Order: sequence, then structure tokens, then C-alpha cells
Amino acid sequence: MKKWLLTAAIAASFGAHADEGMWQPHQLPAMADELKAKGLEIDAKSISKLTEFPMNAVISLGGCTASFVSPKGLVVTNHHCAYGSIQYNSTPEKNLLKDGFLAKTYADELPATPGSRIFVTESVTDVTDKVKDGQMGKVGNDFYKGIEQKEKALVAECEAEDGYRCKVYSFHGGLEYYLIKQMEIRDVRLAYNPAGSVGKYGGDIDNWMWPRHTGDYAFYRAYVGKDGKPADFSEDNVPYEPKSFLKVSAKGVSDGDFVMVTGYPGRTNRYRTANEVQNQFEWAYPEGKVLRETLIDIIKTTAPEGSDERIKYESAIAGLANYAKNFTSMIEFYGKSTMLDDRKALEQNLAKWIEADSKRKSKYGKTLAELDRLIEKDQQGQERDLLLSYMGYSSMLSTATRLYRLANEKTLDDMAREPGYQDRDMTRFKSSMERIDRRYAASVDKAMLLDLLKRYAALPASERLADFDKAFGIGKKFDAAKLEKTLDKMYAKTKLGDNDTRLAWMDKSVADFKKSKDPFIKLAVSTYDERMKREKQAKELAGDLMKVRPQFMDAIIAYNREQGKPVYADANSSLRVSIGNVTGYSPQDGLVAVPFTRLEGIVAKDTGEDPFDAPAKQLELIKQKQYGDFYMKSIDSVPVNFLSTLDTTGGNSGSPTLNGRAELVGLLFDGVYESIIGDWGYDPQTNRSIQVDSRYMLWVMKYLDNADNLLEEMEIVH
Repeated sequence: MKKWLLTAAIAASFGAHADEGMWQPHQLPAMADELKAKGLEIDAKSISKLTEFPMNAVISLGGCTASFVSPKGLVVTNHHCAYGSIQYNSTPEKNLLKDGFLAKTYADELPATPGSRIFVTESVTDVTDKVKDGQMGKVGNDFYKGIEQKEKALVAECEAEDGYRCKVYSFHGGLEYYLIKQMEIRDVRLAYNPAGSVGKYGGDIDNWMWPRHTGDYAFYRAYVGKDGKPADFSEDNVPYEPKSFLKVSAKGVSDGDFVMVTGYPGRTNRYRTANEVQNQFEWAYPEGKVLRETLIDIIKTTAPEGSDERIKYESAIAGLANYAKNFTSMIEFYGKSTMLDDRKALEQNLAKWIEADSKRKSKYGKTLAELDRLIEKDQQGQERDLLLSYMGYSSMLSTATRLYRLANEKTLDDMAREPGYQDRDMTRFKSSMERIDRRYAASVDKAMLLDLLKRYAALPASERLADFDKAFGIGKKFDAAKLEKTLDKMYAKTKLGDNDTRLAWMDKSVADFKKSKDPFIKLAVSTYDERMKREKQAKELAGDLMKVRPQFMDAIIAYNREQGKPVYADANSSLRVSIGNVTGYSPQDGLVAVPFTRLEGIVAKDTGEDPFDAPAKQLELIKQKQYGDFYMKSIDSVPVNFLSTLDTTGGNSGSPTLNGRAELVGLLFDGVYESIIGDWGYDPQTNRSIQVDSRYMLWVMKYLDNADNLLEEMEIVH
């Protein structure tokens, strides 16, 4: 599609669907008049320029969003985004997860989890023509590998300058490709996190729910070498000085106010077919929910609360529980919705629209049928593949397979290697090996793998993998007791639980692996050929889908343009902007949710037991009505969390919520239960994002945690 047509489509549709859409920054100038009318006070063009305020203050943590809030590299994000680093630095004797942490000086700050990164986006370049050049005549695996090689060449050129991380992102299913260049800050340190009874108040019970009273925030600091360039951790490093940072508002927002969020949303599926929708909601989500809840139960049963083993798995439990609840909501609201019928109707109308015009018929006539055929092929063997993917929670299994893959990839030229195993990936790879030390306990790992292998063994023989069966002794007649004994021996004999051993294997040859007696190494070697065969088949299919999906999206975009509907790409972890307002909603007939919660709501919920165990000092401050400068007259208290119509998803966690002047008024950390299904479709009536109010964050820092050093460092506006 021509760029000017896409821009025209955006401008035409924005007014009617202003709050729907995760917009690419370069699209925003086309919406300038509408944005101004909604309440944007800064120039819309400035939001499209990634090297200028406010966009250069918004950063990625590689899975979450964050932002600079001081001239000395102070970074604010969600408590749950820093959770891994808090957990990494916690022990039963010094439990930062439970008690909180505040560094009063730079020297007191703690190294974040190995491999932690801060990414500052510096440029986004359209490379569609370069990626597709010479590739469109290829099919299947040849097309997949051809596109991959083009992307790797562009990335290598982009990363020639030290200290940068680059990636080619696909938009609209491969219709467009953009090269994104980010500065990669490698020295990240934990500066402050409130106690878990503030940062995770309400726990899994309140997750995705409203009303909410969670202080979901934490602070990192970015460090660089004395030359101002990214460097590995060193005591000689100095705080990074960003080109700009966000001012933090002590005035906050009111009901109806304009807000926008800038961040790195992960994945949405707004343009998936009816076939994909049905399979995901009626099979994948229910199956995934069962597996996640099972793994949580196994961890909790195997690792007693308060033990070092449990602390090691707290982050895993939080992640498993988050998406188990997510899947529950997906299933529930899908059952109540007309989503499947709506998708079927859209495809029928799209087909009629294509048939009604000879040019469209020539261009898209076979697209829908071919896409459906490939999707059905992709779903074959999905039960086995899902179980194998969840076996990735076994550190020993995944470590051995990754290390042996690395040894094989190292026999190739760097540019011929699989992404993830190139020289550019080795620092990350090493960090992933080092992180295992604080995220692995043999008893838990073995219990999880045993359960998943039992489920795998129950599959029909035709669905199972011969080499995998042989390695674990799974035959025609399954013997669970025998499998358990096999695993007992494997975990007793493996040395991969030792950090130095893991790191040493990174430099071993394929021959070294084949001679090893380590049971998990032997498993990785014996199942390697079968894994590679399945991977090649998957890439063959992926290549075919990469040819058809862009044709489908081209048709959808053209069709939506004629219908006056918004045209934006699905989220793909690249920088986006969403626009909305502060407002409540009606979750069901007879109920209206107001947009703000108050300090007094914390007291009302408090039971004195986790997860409703607010600090005694906090409860006393609230009882004394110690509101200070953060009082909000309309609610007669300090606001804790607030709702907005912002269109967001996973990856937006930690995103700064900004007012019309681009001042930080909140941190986005969740969505309401009814909006979880928003990954598949935006509903203006029920889609609500949940933010920590900046006033609550400042109130806790000032009165509860005495974080005066950080408050003085930030620019707080009243």
C-alpha cells in the first residue's frame, strides 16, 4: 500500500475511533488536529521524532517499558517489571521482595539480574524494499531464510557502531519492514523498590481487577563508561545522562482528562482469521491455562514458602499466574462475545468485496483460501508442540539443548548462524546461563519436567517423537515409576546446575558434547537431529505464511479504508503511542466503576495477611489523613490507581502515562478483567487500562519510605 494512502486512512478514521489503536510515532502528525482537540498541548510532530522530548525519554527493558525521570539516569518502571532483579538480590535473610529496598547513595545500588538491559530507541527506518529485494520469487524455507539473511545483513551493518542493538520488525504481517536502532545500556542497577505489601498489594487476587490499590513501581539507574558510552558493569562507571527526561506531576489528572501512553506493547491479534480465533480460544487458551496452573501447584508443593527454593521461583510463579488469569478471562469473555461470528462475517464481507472488482479479484482472489489452508496445516501436532514448549520451564532440559545448539552453530560462519547464536548474542547467552543460579532448584525442575513428560507420554504414538521417547524410555506401555527413577538419576548426575560448568560448555566443540556422560547433554545430543528436522519443517511453513499473510493484510487495509475504520499495525514490541482519557466504566449491568481509588481503600481491603497486608506505618499515615501535597479534592484523599481508555497490552507495563504537556502522571501496569480480550479486539465500553497515580508513588516515597534522595533528584511539578 502506498504510504500516502495509509496516512490518509489514518486521518480519516481517527476522529471516530480515537482511543483505539497503538500508533507508530511517524503516523501521529497526520492526527495533529484531532490530538490537539483531545487535549495534546505539545506539538504532535515532537512525538514522532524519536531523538527529541518526550520520545527519547521512553525506554525499553526488553519485555517492559520504562522512562528516564532525572538527568542522572534514574529510571522508573513497574515493580513487577523489576521483580526479577529484586528476587535475584533477595535471600531468606535479606528479602528485598518482602521488605523493600532503598539505595541512599549510588554506591548502595545493586546490580540488576545478569543480562538486564536498557534500550533507548534512536531511529526507525523503513527497509521494506531492501528486505524484499530479490526474495519475492522464492517460496517456503528458501523465502524464510532469504528474508532472514536480508534482516541479518541490515542488523550487522546497523550494529557496526559499538553499543547499539538493532532489529528488523515486521508490520502488517510482513507487508512492511522497519529497522529499529537502539542504544544498549548494559550496566543496570536497582535503586529502589517499595515493600511487596505496597508494590504487589492485592497479589494475584487483585491482578487484572478493579478497584485496585497497588503501588506497582520501582526504580533502576542506568550506568555507562566515563566516556558516556555503554559499558559492562564496573565500579568506575558513571550514571548515564539522558538527552531528556520526564518531569513527574504532583498535580496528576482528573476525571475526563486527556492522557497518552508511550511504550513497547508486545503482541496483539486484531487481524487474525476466524480459524485462528476459534483454535486459540477453544483449544490453546484452555490447554495453556491448565498447564500454567499445574506448574504453579507443583512449585508451591515442592518448594515451601520462605525457603530459598521458593524465592528462586517467585518470579516464575508471578509470570505463570499472570497469564493463567489472563487465559481465564480470555475464555470467559470469548464465550460471552460474538467475536467468532464477527470474524466470520468480516471474512465473508471481505470475500464479497474482493469478488466485486476484477482488479481486486486478480490480486487477492486466492488469498483467503490459501491462508486458511496454511493455518490448518500449522495447527497439526499442536498438542505435542505445546507440551514441548512448556518443557522450556525445565532449566536443565533447555540449558542442555541450547548449549549443544550453540556448539553446532559455531561450526558455521557467523552470518549463517541461527539468530540467537551469533557473536552479537553471546553476551545475552552468557547472562541467561548465569541467571539460572538464582532461578533453579533441582527438586522443582524435576517435578515440573516429570508432570509434563507424563502428559507427553499419554499422546498417541503417532504424535510423539521417536528420539525423545527413546531418551526417556517411553515405550508402548508407559511406566511412570520407571520414568521417575530415570529423572532421579539424571538430576543426580548432571553438573549443569553449576554455573562454572554451564559457562565452560559454551566453549566446547560438538565432539566434546558427543563424548559427554552428563545425562542432559546426552539427551540434547540424541534428540538434536529430530529437533532440527522439525525446525526446518516449521520454517518451510512459516515461509509460505510470510508470503500469504501480507496479501491478506493488504486486502484488509484497503477494505478497512473504504469502511472508515482505523488502520494501525498489530503490536510487535516496537515503540507505539496510544491516546485516551481518564474515565470509569460499567463492567456489568447495574455497576459503575469510578476512575480513581483512594488511600482509604487500602485500609478497607487490609486483612493483615498476604496479599492484603499493608505496612503498619502506611495504615497509620492513612488513619491520620497524612495527605501532604498529593491531596485530590474531588475524592477527598490521595489517589492510588486510576483508569483510562488507553489501548494497551503486555509490554506496556511500566509505560509512562503522560498528560497533554508530556508530564508523567502515572505508570501503566495492568488492564481490567473485561479488557484482557482486547488483544483480539478493542471495545470502547470495557477497554480500560490501570495506572499507578504519580501522586501515590510520590506519597509512598515521601511519607512511607523516606526516599528523599530520589525525590530531590527528580523534577516534580505542581
